[in-house]
Parts: sequence; structure tokens; C-alpha cells
Amino acid sequence: MTEDVTQERRKLTQAEVDAICARHDRLWQARPGGARAVFAWLDLSGLDLHGRNLTDADFTAACLVGANLSGAKLDNANFFGADMQDVDLQEASLRRTDLRGACLRGADLSGADLFEADLREGTIAASDAKLGFRVIEAQKRSDTQAHGANLSGANLQRSRLTGIVAIAADFTDAVMKDCKLVRANLKQASFKGADLAGADLSGADLSGADLSGAILVGVKATMWRTDGANMEGALTDKGSAGEPVAALPAADMLRVHAQWCATGGREGQPSVFDNVDLRTLVTIAGLNLTALSAKGAVFYGLDMEGVQLQGAQLEGADLRSANLRRADLRGARLANARLNGSDLREAQMGPLLLAADRLLPADLTGANLRGADMSNADLRHANLTRADLARSSLHGAQLRGANLTDTQLEGLRGMDARTVRTLAES
Repeated sequence: MTEDVTQERRKLTQAEVDAICARHDRLWQARPGGARAVFAWLDLSGLDLHGRNLTDADFTAACLVGANLSGAKLDNANFFGADMQDVDLQEASLRRTDLRGACLRGADLSGADLFEADLREGTIAASDAKLGFRVIEAQKRSDTQAHGANLSGANLQRSRLTGIVAIAADFTDAVMKDCKLVRANLKQASFKGADLAGADLSGADLSGADLSGAILVGVKATMWRTDGANMEGALTDKGSAGEPVAALPAADMLRVHAQWCATGGREGQPSVFDNVDLRTLVTIAGLNLTALSAKGAVFYGLDMEGVQLQGAQLEGADLRSANLRRADLRGARLANARLNGSDLREAQMGPLLLAADRLLPADLTGANLRGADMSNADLRHANLTRADLARSSLHGAQLRGANLTDTQLEGLRGMDARTVRTLAES
């Protein structure tokens, strides 16, 4: 059996780190004097590496306690067994990164991109109160530790977290589609509003976890533990709190509503889908559903491309991951609606012209648009008071006259918060 060994880490200065990063950058630019950044078994605690391009860098068993890696590009980097306690990885790119056996206790990964990252259990360099950092014997399996880590809003799609220990970690609004969380210890963790569609939670311990409003569609839940877990409002394969659409003649109702729209109200009649789970419709693309009432309805994942919903009443509706590209939502009432991760490219969310001197702006008060793609969307005069636009994409969006009172604009894509506010005031 291999014996534990200790290894003294050499503490790097900020100047040394800057020099190594500069050589790594030259390598990526195919310039002379370039060299891959290798920080294996080195001490970078408290140092600043924010915004650096460190793709493919080696941080094996490095000490990064309290380091600032926010906004850094760390795709395919190796953090095997690294001590990353209290590290700042906000908005960092960690696509396909090796984080096996890393200690992420107290780390901030909010908004980070961990697509296909590997956080499985592995032999690690672990913290020891007396010896500092020690290598665990190769025969012994240990867990990736993420106690109290903040992964709110992070992209963890298709990442591998088998055996991870993430007690009391914050996964609020995280994208965790098709994640592997087999045998993970997730006690008291928060998954409020997280998208866990297709995730494998076989044997996972979610005792006391907060899964309120989470998406649990297609989840593998064999032998999982959910003692004391809060699953209020969670979206599952069995449905939601809303009435299933199967209980209604949905197709006929939509046809009659479209007829009502096409004839200006002379024929047909308006339909009401308040609090109805509409997911089984699969698509309503291109339909004319002007003034539709669907308050609190579930549209999760629905194909709604080009749908006409002018003046629709969609307060509190669940439109997460819906395809609303080129949808007409002028004057729609979307207060407190959930649009996280939805595709709103080229969507019309400007004002609806009711008369020559009367405009009805779209109402998105308190709406959750976190991570939504609103590239080239029309948001003129939209009421975005208290709306959450964090990490959404606004490239080319029109915002003149938009109400941004208390709007959350952290980590925007396409333009920064200052530009957004300037455009709104123009």
C-alpha cells in the first residue's frame, strides 16, 4: 500500500504568475517564447488571475485558496486534486475541465460555464490540519468536495459530478441538463429553479435539499433520498401543479381562438388556459393566439417560434427553455413569468399600438430572464422593473425607453450593464 507523502508547495509571487501567464498567452498566439502554464504543486493562494486565457493549463494539486480566477478562460485545464477553497470563479469558462478530487469548499462559481466538466470522485491532494496538504494513497477513493460552494446560475450541462460532496452548495437557477450526479452527497443543497432535465441522480442524497421550482423532467431517480426535501412547484414527468392539457380539448380550443383572432372576434371565442400544463402540445409555432389568457400555465420546452401573443396574459407562466424566437409578445403581460434559458432571439417585446396616441408596453415586472437569449430582440418601452436579466444575451437588442428600475444586469452577454442603461435612456 502506498504511504501518504507530503510535499512543500513553493509560493509564487504575482509577478511570477504574470510571467507564466504571458508565456502561455504567447503559446496560444503562436508567438516565439511561448510555453504552457504549469502550476502543478505550486501555491497561488490569494493571487490574481482574473480574465486570463489559461486554456489547457496544468493546476494539478495546486493551492488556489482565495485566488481570483473570475472571468478566466480555463477550458480543458487540469485541476485534479487542487485546493480551490474560497476561490473566485465567477463567469469563468471551465468547459471540459478536469476538477476530479478538487476541494471547492466555499468557492464562488456563479455564472461559470462548466459544460462537460469532470467533477467526479478521485484520488486527491487533501487538506490536513497538521501536515498542510497531503497526497491520499492511490488505492483510496476520495470525493470532490464542494461544501457551501456557490454555483448559482452556472452552466453544468452534461458535467460529471458522480460522488461529489456538495453539502449546502448553492445551485440556484443552474443549468444541469443531463448531469451525472450518481451517489452525490447533496444534503441541504439549494436547487431552486435549477434545470435538472435528464440528470442522473441515482443513489444521490438530497435530504433537506431545496428543489422548489426545479425542473426534474426525465430525471433518473433510482434509490435517491429526498427526506425533508422541498419540492414545491417542481416540474416533473408527472406534471406540475397546473391542470394537465389532456383534460381539455386543447387543439379545438386553440383553433377556435385562432378563428376569433382572424375574424376580429366575429367568429370563434377566446380561449383560457390559466394554470394548465401545456407541455404535451409539443409545438404551437406560428399560431395566432393574440390576447390568449394563460396565467400560471406551463410552456416549458415548447416550440413557440413565431407565435403571435400580442396582449396575451401570461403572468406567472413557466416559459423556461421555450423556443420563442421571432415570437410577437408586444404588449404581453409577463409579470413574474419564468423565462430562464428561453430563446427570445428577434422576439418582439415592444409596445402594442392600441390607438394613434396609446401604446401598451410589454410588462415583464419581476420576470426571470436569467440566461435567456434576447439577441436582436425588441424591448423598447418594456417594463423590466425588478426583472432578472443576469447572464442573458442582449446582443443587438433594442432597449430605448425600457424601464430598468431595480433590474438585475450582472454578467450580461453582448453588451455591458452601462450600455444597456444608456440605450434605455436614449
